[in-house]
Amino acid sequence: MKSYKAPVKVTERVYQVGGPDISDGNDCCSYLLDGGGTLALVDCGCGPSYKTLVSNIIRLGFEPEELTTLLLTHCHIDHIGAAALFRRDYGVEIAAHHQDAEAIESGDRLMTAAFMYGVRLNPLPLDLVIRDDESTLQVGDLELNVVATPGHTPGSVAAYVDFSGVRVLFGQDIHGPFHPDFGSDIEAWRSSMAKLLELDADVLCEGHFGIYSPADAIRAYINGYLDRF
Repeated sequence: MKSYKAPVKVTERVYQVGGPDISDGNDCCSYLLDGGGTLALVDCGCGPSYKTLVSNIIRLGFEPEELTTLLLTHCHIDHIGAAALFRRDYGVEIAAHHQDAEAIESGDRLMTAAFMYGVRLNPLPLDLVIRDDESTLQVGDLELNVVATPGHTPGSVAAYVDFSGVRVLFGQDIHGPFHPDFGSDIEAWRSSMAKLLELDADVLCEGHFGIYSPADAIRAYINGYLDRF
């Protein structure tokens, strides 16, 4: 039986509470943002590890009842599977980009890749549908800036937060993969990666491969995939 690592403090006010080595092998990396008495999650894993995510939040010294927002960076099941449970138990508002909203709200098993994971996805109504290329979600005293980054899926988004002179970028699934069933678009993805490079982040919280820092390492990581594709 696999043993999992403890949740990780990424930097001040940012924590990793889920991921392949922390919650379940099928999970994306899930990140907790501390807005000072108000919490937000960026993605929430495949679903079966929901209780582990909650316990990891508690292990870090936070109360899950302080969760107000869950940002889904795109429609794939390994990023959205536990969303309905977080809303049921803690009343979180679920946000996603309008280009992926139909797949999420209809429970599309193909577009969400649910069929690949053997997970049942019920239709998931969204509380906030993001329609702009750039928008802001307030998380306590922090602003979570959401940026449209189509490519992996049409409605993929990244997000970043600035505090104490540090910019933390949540850039999930920068690496792809790319497939027609996902509505992938390589040229749109390349433009999205250029947009992320312009943000000049200090810390990158990636969707499956963990944390990258400092800025030079982030640029090398993104450029490595641009060279590959």
